[in-house]
Amino acid sequence: MLSRLAAERATGVLMREGGMLYLSDGQVVYAESPATPGLDVLLIARGALDEDGWREAVAQAGARRLVGRFLVDSGRIGEGALELCHLGALYDAAYFVLGPSSAPARFRYGEPHWLGPVHPVPVDAVERETLRRRELLHRIWPDPATDEAPLVRGDRPAGATVTPRQGEVLDRVDGVRTATDISRTLGRPAFHTLVDVRRLAAAGFLAPRMAQPAPAGPAPGDQTPVADGELPLFVDPHITLLKRLRDALEAL
Repeated sequence: MLSRLAAERATGVLMREGGMLYLSDGQVVYAESPATPGLDVLLIARGALDEDGWREAVAQAGARRLVGRFLVDSGRIGEGALELCHLGALYDAAYFVLGPSSAPARFRYGEPHWLGPVHPVPVDAVERETLRRRELLHRIWPDPATDEAPLVRGDRPAGATVTPRQGEVLDRVDGVRTATDISRTLGRPAFHTLVDVRRLAAAGFLAPRMAQPAPAGPAPGDQTPVADGELPLFVDPHITLLKRLRDALEAL
């Protein structure tokens, strides 16, 4: 569908399970996903803009779909800084919007985004980058469970260290937060957090927290309830094998 919309130079919004992709004349101008921090969060977290400046821009130019232009013309932010953050937010959300899904997609013609034109990106460039990111995550650690499940700490490997950036992620692993929760807390792109999480998982620092299905056999009244905070870790035999191979290679 996306290639067809690009070929016909469509303007509007593509709605999928993972979020929305906004097109103008067949190019991607913005993307939104509940899995990622928005452009406002990224700008404010980086100190490029304050909350008052963002609210003023939305109030003054949101109805005219020119929030980005207002931010630059009012001197709130430089054009280059806005383009950089805009592209980061676009590619970050597009990764989730274009992720695998069994839900149907639909396109609403003629609906522009309130941000307005900043830096349109060709559809094929967005698709290539999305595929590159998916392959990168698989190379780092092939188990995607860490992308969506609440995360728990593993036993810290002897002698292993983490980077300051990874340490900030690990500090926020509490058995409740997911990778996307952590990215919002830190004000970072969600994909960057997925990369850190998979590297930490590959090194044994964390794992997904997943509930086991109830065993068949005993009557409901005979089952022992599992207390909150004591849900067992899900163990995939393929991932266990990968960990053994990793440990063997590290021992060489």
